[in-house]
Amino acid sequence: MKITADALLFDNDGTLLSSMESVYRCWTRWAEEYGITAEAFAAVELHGRPAAEIAADLLPAEKVADAVKRIEELEVEDVPNGGTHVLPGTLDLLTSLPDENWAVVTSATRRLAEARLAAVGIRTPLLIAADDITHGKPNPEPFLLAAGKLGVDPERCVVFEDAPAGLTAGRVGGMKTVALTTTHEADELSADVVVKDLSAVSAQVTDAGVEITAAV
Repeated sequence: MKITADALLFDNDGTLLSSMESVYRCWTRWAEEYGITAEAFAAVELHGRPAAEIAADLLPAEKVADAVKRIEELEVEDVPNGGTHVLPGTLDLLTSLPDENWAVVTSATRRLAEARLAAVGIRTPLLIAADDITHGKPNPEPFLLAAGKLGVDPERCVVFEDAPAGLTAGRVGGMKTVALTTTHEADELSADVVVKDLSAVSAQVTDAGVEITAAV
C-alpha cells in the first residue's frame, strides 16, 4: 500500500523504540511509593498517555504535581539501566527522511523523551512533548501542533502509532494513520494501514512529496 504525504509524525515509545521494561519497573516503584494498590494500578492504561493524566486517575488532585515530578525523575534516572531499545526498521526509515518531513510526537515529557531517544541514537529535528501541549492524546492537539510547526496541512500528514489513543488523535486531526502491532493486537487498532513495525515501511522523496510504502 502506498501513501503520499508531506510529513510523517511518529509516536516515540512503542513506535520508534521500546522502553516498556523501564516503564513498568519505574511505574511499579512509583505506585508502591504512593500507596496505590496493585488492583488500582492494573486498571489504569499506562501506554500512550501523559504522566499527569495517569497520576490524576490514581491520586487526589493536590498530590498530582509532585507525583508527576517523581515519575519523571525515576524514569530519567532509569534510562542508563537498560530496558530501552530501538525497534526494527526505525533507523533505516528515519535516515531516509529529510529533516523538514518528520517529527516525533510523544506523551512523555521533553526531558524523558530526549533521554530515551539519545540512548538509542535517534536525533529528531522536531520533538513535540507533553510539556508543549494542554491536551494529550487522544486529543489531536499534539499532532496538530507538529503539523503547524512543520508548515504542513494536517491532511498531508501520516501518523505512526502503536496505541489506540494516538491513532484516535491522528484520525480526529484529519490525518492518515499507520498502526504498529508492537504493543497491541491488530484488532485493537483502528487505522488506514496496520503493519508489524517500521521494518514494513519505506519512504522515498518525490516531486509530489514523500511516497510511503507499507507492506501489509
